[in-house]
Parts: sequence; structure tokens; C-alpha cells
Amino acid sequence: MRSIWKGSIAFGLVNVPVKVYTATEDHDIRFHQVHAKDGGRIKYDRVCTVCGQSVKFADIDKQYESPEGEKVVLTDDDFAKLPVAEKHEIPVLQFVPSDQIDPILYDKTYYLEPDSTTPKAYVLLAATLERIDRTALVHFTLRQKTRLAAMRVRDGMLVLQTLLWPDEVRSVSFESLEEAKAPRPQEIKMAETLVESMSDDFDPDQFTDEYQVELQRLLEEAIASGDGKVAERAAEPAEESDAEVVDLVAALQRSLEASGARGGEKSGGRGGGKSGGTKSTGEKSSGAAKARKTTQRKTPQKRTRKGA
Repeated sequence: MRSIWKGSIAFGLVNVPVKVYTATEDHDIRFHQVHAKDGGRIKYDRVCTVCGQSVKFADIDKQYESPEGEKVVLTDDDFAKLPVAEKHEIPVLQFVPSDQIDPILYDKTYYLEPDSTTPKAYVLLAATLERIDRTALVHFTLRQKTRLAAMRVRDGMLVLQTLLWPDEVRSVSFESLEEAKAPRPQEIKMAETLVESMSDDFDPDQFTDEYQVELQRLLEEAIASGDGKVAERAAEPAEESDAEVVDLVAALQRSLEASGARGGEKSGGRGGGKSGGTKSTGEKSSGAAKARKTTQRKTPQKRTRKGA
């Protein structure tokens, strides 16, 4: 990993030098655009619509157009005059209860590494945040853009998550929900039973991006064929889905029966003897123990990787 930013956290009169690393990465397979006729790579050229000439990136400015059609051109010097937080400082604004931050506001995540020969201040701040169970709200300026961010602790490390501003979250109201009838007590009870039969502890390693796995297999088969083309396959019949649910209780009952049938394939479920043939408590305890052992074996690998 390579740090993308260096600075310090301003915690009162205490400065905590840190390096910033991008914490996540996209695992999607990358493709190039090519000409379907001959496979030639497609290139893009920045062409001026007035003079028709190609324009270098250094010669490009930014233009704003108002809803009324008024246009304003801004240069890099104009942007440099705008007020931003100190470029190499992350000032702590306040500490708030962690559950008061709506998850919809979270945006990009970064790891913070201590950038000092004596990381005592870093460790102190991380231990304090973990102990009080609060999140620090900070200002974070990256690429000439200042954002509000949440700083918290993950596996003993400080993590910074930029936050969307309130006006960046869309407000919405659906008429179909306003006219919807309240569910009946029987429906709520059966829905709760279904939720209980499907409940488990969260372990992200249980889930796989099947699309990317199949896409990789498709590419490997095409490469192995020697001609670089994907062999045709017979289309699988689409599963029939129910039309609009008329009897919700009957649909919930079928769902309970289906979740019971899948119970044998699942490890560590907590169905607890509900209707629909869910697993017994003994079977679940054994499955949960195996899942915990598997998680414990995987944990050291996660921590040594530390992100992307």
C-alpha cells in the first residue's frame, strides 16, 4: 500500500501525525473497449467544439452553467482562492454517539497509520475512542475538496470515513407507501418467525460475488480455447416467480418451509425450533462453533493484509 496523504490529527492541543491509505478496492474485472470489427482499442480524444483541435489536459478549465444558461469559467487559480480547511491537518470538531450517524451518510473509507517514531498520541486517541464508544467528527481536505468525516476505531487502528452532506442525500416520498394498509398481526407474527429462522451472526466470508467468479471462469475458458472467444452455452431456463402476492400469509408459510429445507446447508443458524422444519438447537450449536473456528482461523490473514 502507498499512502495518498500525510498530515496530523488536531485533537485539542495534541497533534497526531498520520499517513492516509485508501481502505477499499474494487474487485471487478477490468475491460478495454475495442472495435467489434477488428478488435482495435478505442481511444478518446479531447476535441474543442469551436476550433476542432485536440486540447491538452493542462489547457482545460472548468465551466459552470446556471439553470438560466449563464456561463462562468473558473481556472485553477480561482479554485485556490476558495476557503478550505488546512490541507495537512485533520481537526477534530466534536465527539458524537456512534449510533447517531445514519449509515446512508458514509462515503469513502481510509486507514490512518501513525507517522511518528513514538505513536503514543495515536494509541491514546484510538484507545479513548474505543473506550467511550463515540465517533469523532473531523474535517478532511483531499484533492482540494473539504469534507466532513467520521473517525473511529477498527481492529485497534484509526479509520476515517468521509460523510455526505445532508443536502447530498435525496428526500423521497412514495405515494404507494402512503396508501398502503398496515400489516395484520398474523402477518407480522409469521414475518418475525421467518426472520428468526434466517437469523445468524454476520460473517462476510460466508458470501461470494458469484458474478465475478463466473465471469473469471468464462474468461479462463476462452483463453484455454486458444481463440480468445467465449464458447456458446445453452441458455438456462429462467426460474418461475410468483405473480403479485394475493395471500401474504400463504406466501410467508411457503417461505418458512423453504428456509427450513435450506437449513441443512447453512452453518450456525439460529432458527430455534420454529415451524417450517428448521434445525435443532444441537445442530445449530455445532454449526455455530465450526463457523467461529473458521472465522478465528481467517482473522490473522485479514489483519496482516490491512486493506487495499
